[in-house]
Amino acid sequence: MLKSLFSGVSGLQSHQVAMDVESNNIANVNTVGYKYSRANFSDLLAQTKAIATAPQGQLGGKNPVQVGLGSTVNSMTRIFSQGSIQNSDKNTDVAIQGDGFFIVSPDGGNTYKYTRAGDFKFDANGNFVDNNGFITQGWLKDPDTGKVDSTTSIQNIKIAPGLTTPANPTAEVVLKANLNSGPLVESYSPAYEVDTGGVVEGNHPSGDVGVLFNGSGEAFSMQDGQGVRISFDGGANYYNYTYDATGTNVATAAGADKRFHTMAELRLAMDNQADADALAAGGGNVDITVNAQGKFEIDNSNNGAVLSIDVQAYTSATVVENPRFTTSMKALKTVLPANSTAHGYSQAFNAATHSSSIDIFDSLGTKHTLKMDFRKVKSNEWAETITVPSYAEISPSNPKNEKRGSVVFNNDGSLSGSDIDSIQFTANNGSKPNQQIQLSIGTPNQFDGMTSFDSKSATSGISQDGFTGGDLIGIRIDQSGTLIGSFSNGRSFGLAQIAMAKFTNNEGLGTEGGNIFVQTPNSGDPIIGTAATAGRGFIQSGALEASNVDLSRALTQLIIIQRGFQANGKTITTSDQLLQTLIGLKQ
Repeated sequence: MLKSLFSGVSGLQSHQVAMDVESNNIANVNTVGYKYSRANFSDLLAQTKAIATAPQGQLGGKNPVQVGLGSTVNSMTRIFSQGSIQNSDKNTDVAIQGDGFFIVSPDGGNTYKYTRAGDFKFDANGNFVDNNGFITQGWLKDPDTGKVDSTTSIQNIKIAPGLTTPANPTAEVVLKANLNSGPLVESYSPAYEVDTGGVVEGNHPSGDVGVLFNGSGEAFSMQDGQGVRISFDGGANYYNYTYDATGTNVATAAGADKRFHTMAELRLAMDNQADADALAAGGGNVDITVNAQGKFEIDNSNNGAVLSIDVQAYTSATVVENPRFTTSMKALKTVLPANSTAHGYSQAFNAATHSSSIDIFDSLGTKHTLKMDFRKVKSNEWAETITVPSYAEISPSNPKNEKRGSVVFNNDGSLSGSDIDSIQFTANNGSKPNQQIQLSIGTPNQFDGMTSFDSKSATSGISQDGFTGGDLIGIRIDQSGTLIGSFSNGRSFGLAQIAMAKFTNNEGLGTEGGNIFVQTPNSGDPIIGTAATAGRGFIQSGALEASNVDLSRALTQLIIIQRGFQANGKTITTSDQLLQTLIGLKQ
């Protein structure tokens, strides 16, 4: 009879523990990162009245006769189901979606504790702490490499107040652009000037006439032998000025045949013949130049004879007229009186061009403009001119602020190569001289940089890696747990990364209050790494993980526990009444 009393008492005790557990769950319904617990009941050792017997002969076997001695709570199970993610207005709040724990330390990293509550903040010293003042653990930016290395040991996350980033001199300029290879262009500039001495403006290479364009951006596309017939004496004598596609037969032209490949060669051939005809007419010198508008310009002010110019199309049995070239040259047809100040002009000759510019930075963080100009000089080659402000230097020879080269393309439009891979930049302002800047315009035989297709010349991307100094103005956290600092110079850098731990048995972790879990012998060792790797969840910033307590389940469980407690209480009162009856038998 007494056993039933003790069974009832054990039932009351077990249900009281269950009530304590469930009350604690309900109390933490709004605790960030809380994981609810469940009390697990088990029966106590039973008293055996009769043991079980096996069947014998015609007599069947008998089951054991056992009387239970009550119940107990033999374990607690913490349920690590995902809590809902609630957005917050604080950018240093973080929540874990999936498995894993944040790592915090109360003693500078000597011991670790773990939490799902990501309500972090910066203290007065720049430590990234939780509400207990424990410092969050992770990895900091390496001052040498500028990168966050998550393969090293974790440490306190600390970002010094008033953090600044020093200036970073430009080390690389990356350009991705297309240079129009087609017969119609929108971006073009006048052919280079050529003076009476045959010197091309700025000593630039004189462009191939065959790849030049008229004033409407239409390519001359000249073929070998095409040209014009020009007379400087009113039609008495005509000379054939014909294009040499290779430029190898210019010097062999004789008599009435004048061969040219470049604008400078055509100017020279015309100038020599005009002088000869003027001399034969008793005159003096005729000056023919290519002016700043890319036009042939004829000056008769130093010639005492009349200069009568006629221009006709040139054709032959094997050569057809080039109408665009003829039209451009026919504008020269005029009569210039002796010693006249009036000039004769052709139409403009233009070269396809394209320009890109970007600001680069020196070691002091001072900004300078670097410009890249491209001019088509051959069917698959563009002259390249790199310029910086006049006070700076990138070349040992004059002009020191300019460097020239060329970019060559393959017949499929891919880059063949460039002879300017880098420049040495000296700003002459007290910054570090001979700053090496890599010019990355693509991989040879690939389409990852500059190309030359029959489409509009355009720059699709240009970038550089330099910047001026700046002050920290804000911090945000990405899904990998990286704390990204935004600086007043417009740059953003990873300053640190939050570490996460994963355990083999989350239910084996102990608790210390304050939303803190601690490692136990049955939890296993922490497996530390970055978010969203090796089974660890990803991090959501500006959010917190709510408690996973389900109120509907918890309140229903209260009813069940209450009924169980009442029933065990009834067991005790009923047993007491039976004992009273037994005692009454003696009376």
